Order: sequence, then C-alpha cells, then structure tokens
Amino acid sequence: MHDFASDNHAGAHPEVLAAVAAANDGHAGSYGADGWTRRAEELFRRHFGADARAFCVFNGTAANVLAIDALTRPHEAVICPATAHLNLDECGAPERFAGVKLLTVETEHGKLRLDDIARWDERRGDQHHVQPRVVSISQASELGTVYSLDEMRALAAAAHERGMLLHLDGARLANAAAALGASLADVTTGAGVDALSFGGTKNGCLGAEAVVFPRGELAAGFEFVRKQGMQLASKMRFVAVQLEALLEDDLWLRSARQANAMAVRLAALAGDIEGVEVTHLVEANAVFASLPRPAIDRLLAELPGEPPFYVWDEAADEVRWMCSWDTTPEDVDALAAAVSQAVSVP
Repeated sequence: MHDFASDNHAGAHPEVLAAVAAANDGHAGSYGADGWTRRAEELFRRHFGADARAFCVFNGTAANVLAIDALTRPHEAVICPATAHLNLDECGAPERFAGVKLLTVETEHGKLRLDDIARWDERRGDQHHVQPRVVSISQASELGTVYSLDEMRALAAAAHERGMLLHLDGARLANAAAALGASLADVTTGAGVDALSFGGTKNGCLGAEAVVFPRGELAAGFEFVRKQGMQLASKMRFVAVQLEALLEDDLWLRSARQANAMAVRLAALAGDIEGVEVTHLVEANAVFASLPRPAIDRLLAELPGEPPFYVWDEAADEVRWMCSWDTTPEDVDALAAAVSQAVSVP
C-alpha cells in the first residue's frame, strides 16, 4: 500500500520519465535555448491563452516567491489565508526574498472571502502602514477545498477594483481544474488571475514548476527576477520536457482525475466508519478527518510510510490523507480497512 502522507511522496509518472530519457539525447542549447523549452512555452500559451508567458523553475517555493517579488515593491503586502503555504510552509521566504509583509486571514475552510480583502481598505494610502498589493489564494486550497469559478472572478474583481493583483498558488491547480471540469485557462486567465505558479511535481513530475503570467505585460523583466532568484536551469530542457509531457496529451488532467477520484472514494469509506468524521469538503485530492487519538497512534505505528500520513491538527486529533496520481482503489480500501480496525480497538 502506498502511503497517504503527501502527493510529493509519489514517484514520477512513467510518461514523464520517458520524456526525460528521450530528451537526454545529444547536445542542446543551455538556459532555455532549446526545443523542449520552446515547445513547453507554446503549450502554456495553448492552455492559458495566447498572451500568456511561462517560466520554468525548479520548485513551488521559488515559483510563488518570485511571482510575488515580481508583483510588489518593498512597502507593499500580500493578503492570504493564514493556512496558505505561502505563510506556513515557506520558512519566511516571501519576507526574506520578496521583502513583503503577509497579511493573514483566519478562514474556516482555507478560502478567502470578499470581506477578507475589504478589511484593509481604511489603511489604504496611510504612509504608516504597508499597502496591500496582491491577494494570494491557493487553488486547490491547503485544506482540499476548491474555489468555484464565480468565487475566483469575484475575488479578482474585488482586487482589481482596489488596484491590486490576484496571485494563485497552483501547486494543485490540476486537481482544482479537474474537480471543476474546467480548462486551465478557465480557472486562471478567464477568472482574472494575474500571476500563478503551475505545479508539476505533485502531479507526476520529477521536479518542475512554472511561473505563468496570463497577461504578458506583467512578465516584463521576469527573466532577470528568475536569474537573481537562482532558478534559471543551465540544462533547462530537463525541466521543460517534464512540463511538456504533462501538458501535451493532457497527462495533467488524467493524473489529477485519478487522485481526486481516490480521495472521493476514501472520504466515502472513512465517513461510514463510526468514530471518524470528515472535517472539510473533499473537492480535490485531500481528505481531512478527525478520529480518536489512540487510533491515530496505532495507524502511525502500523501502516507503511515515513510517515504513512500527517497529523494536521494535534489539538483536534485531525489527520490529512493525500491521494496521488498513482493511488489505486486497492490502496484506498486497505487504508479504510486499517482505519476501521484501529478505531474499533478498545
């Protein structure tokens, strides 16, 4: 049984590995001057719109932080949920490298509301206070919830009315688009997003992400931001070809659908177990549940994985189970059976 700790734990998709192996043939131009990078950039335009510009990077932290850096000045700030990866899991990188303050909002299910943007309006123009410039949301959110297209359009409109920009942490953008039955353009460009990170690693890549600007003018000078941010790969073809493989034949969508379907299956099975409560809507590839602490400890000790899953909230005895592109029904059923057994032990 595969573990359910993180979709980062899954291996690379065989189609991605095959593409990397095929790219490892002879010499090619460096720093993006190669056919793989050009084809990947064209695929991003095909999926996000003719004006979109995409820049390959190594990891999601850099994708988010460099995008924020490109959109802000030192006296400006970013509004985001308190649960945002940008806030909790980047080790202060936005503050150190982008030099911005994060204005965090407590949310019920990891999603910003319109009122969360308006709360800083009275300080706008006050020289004693940082000025909100960017609204950052995660799609899907860190709690596995998904913004509807209408919710995204409303947030974008509220940001733009205030002269702000909408940034999207898209580490699991594929899962969100699959859940919505929407295209990548629908859930970004069409929804008013100004800049985003496109996640590949959690969806079958070895290690490849991209910063995408749906409106090309916002990308002006970003090649220098990427270089200063130490994210310009010399052998760029091996990063770009992974994203090419993901986008070319909709591998991103097939993989995301599989992960999402397994999360829905797991939530249904777990929700039927006495003593287990699913705590957030299951809309992408994450299942959050509360169960008795002795059962959690028993499962952590007995299930395979390092760890087999994460305890998300120690005080609430809440765990997170993540499904991946390679999670199977047999994996899900085995976990559900183990949970049922664990909670039934006196």
